[in-house]
Amino acid sequence: MKEELDVKNYQSMLVPFLVGGFVGAGITLLLAPMSGRELRKDIKDIASDTREKIATTVEKGKELYIEGTEAVKHVIEAGKGAYVSEIEKHRKAA
Repeated sequence: MKEELDVKNYQSMLVPFLVGGFVGAGITLLLAPMSGRELRKDIKDIASDTREKIATTVEKGKELYIEGTEAVKHVIEAGKGAYVSEIEKHRKAA
């Protein structure tokens, strides 16, 4: 449970930090003294890098989702098994 809270805190801090970084980089590019060709190349490079990072993040998110759903399924099955065994114990005792 503690690890889940730490991950949520980390994620909630990471997203605004990354968005701020991208906005700052974009403003820097637009205000930098360079030719239009250089600026367009830099913007294209940043867009390409961002697309790759987003694709990687989405894939990692999918993996985490799958792992999470599997963990929940195992917990539910364990809970059902414990419930059934306790019901059987009470029936035998009665």
